[in-house]
Amino acid sequence: MANRAKKNFGLIENGKELGTFSGFQPRDAALKCASRGKTKIVLREKGTKRLHVFTGSREKVSAPSGAPSWLPSTVWKPKVKKVGVRHLKYNQLSRNPSDVLK
Repeated sequence: MANRAKKNFGLIENGKELGTFSGFQPRDAALKCASRGKTKIVLREKGTKRLHVFTGSREKVSAPSGAPSWLPSTVWKPKVKKVGVRHLKYNQLSRNPSDVLK
């Protein structure tokens, strides 16, 4: 099996890139964003002109049965659903129309 490389995704809010999340797929990065409480998730795939759009949520669930002792009895479980993919015209965020980034 070939070695898969992780990709970097920038979280975009209000036309600005707030942070970088990594994962093998956009969904991996979106789950990390959702676990931090984000509900509208727009991820820019670094090195490309693609925007991945997700909706996210999280819910409190009881810890798994084999959990270590330091883990609290309830944990957050993230959920995401892919809304679609958009394409940017330019690599720089500031050069693109603002309605594409929303």
